[in-house]
Amino acid sequence: MSLIIDCHGHYTTAPKALENWRNAQIAGIQDPAAMPKVADLKISDDELRESIETNQLKLMKERGSDITLFSPRASFMAHHIGDFNVSSTWAAICNELCYRVSTLFPDHFVPVAMLPQSPGVDPVTCIPELEKCVKEYGAVGINLNPDPSGGHWTSPPLTDKRWYPIYEKMVEYDLPAMIHVSTSCNACFHTTGAHYLNADTTAFMQLIQGDLFKDFPTLKFLIPHGGGAVPYHWGRFRGLAQEMKKPLLQEHLLNNVYFDTCVYHQPGIDLLNTVIPVKNVLFASEMIGAVRGIDPTTGHYYDDTKRYIEASTLLSADDKHQIYEANTRRVFSRLDSRLKAKGL
Repeated sequence: MSLIIDCHGHYTTAPKALENWRNAQIAGIQDPAAMPKVADLKISDDELRESIETNQLKLMKERGSDITLFSPRASFMAHHIGDFNVSSTWAAICNELCYRVSTLFPDHFVPVAMLPQSPGVDPVTCIPELEKCVKEYGAVGINLNPDPSGGHWTSPPLTDKRWYPIYEKMVEYDLPAMIHVSTSCNACFHTTGAHYLNADTTAFMQLIQGDLFKDFPTLKFLIPHGGGAVPYHWGRFRGLAQEMKKPLLQEHLLNNVYFDTCVYHQPGIDLLNTVIPVKNVLFASEMIGAVRGIDPTTGHYYDDTKRYIEASTLLSADDKHQIYEANTRRVFSRLDSRLKAKGL
């Protein structure tokens, strides 16, 4: 039997007090006298338990998943709001909550950290929070936002040396990064329907254009939401890489870049698993996330992605084990060490 590890979970059901504190913080940007203190946010362990037991944990049990890699709500990261101090305080609060959830439910939730990114601010400023989350909270990965501006793309591409201090820490701690943007403040890009998928596709293309993995051969990126447009347009990306005189994608990127299964219909999952090698696919659902409804054609939740893996006629039993457990343990080596320490 495989452990079913969901590598893409966000704390979308945090108690209302968190959103209220954030709203007060945002108001405090204009009126410093109204800026709340961190100590003003009071969320009890019982409130955290209730928010998880009636939501994520309930669905995990119903759908048959065991462990979720758990990070702060992606759309709430909102790195474009305020300055670095605002983002730093907000990231610390959200990361601590995910850590507390992991201590309350240690068999089911493992923390992944958001970074206190801020538009125009050197990424090196994120390192103290990254180190704290690894050393004190046991974080096994990070979320990296390639566009802290919220849809205006003012940051250099991911292959730019400006990002290298974060990559050096990722390599040092063997931390993979999920490349995940946050809320779009550009009216042209719907947050979850356009901006997220644009970013997945854009990040992959940036990696094709560069030679990042020559400098960091052990760096690991997870591109969520099934890779955006990448699997569907694999021929385009292969052809573009060829025109740029890059190596074949299998050699150029697929030792370092992985894709999750947050694709919410059977034909999409089947396409992903037809195009992308099994070794590069990690199980995920991002449940209680962007797509929460029930598919009228199946009667099941769109984000119940385990159903699609189970129904696949393309995947062998061993393929499914790789996707559910083995690939995630290989990519998230700190998770693997944590599980081995528990005898798993």
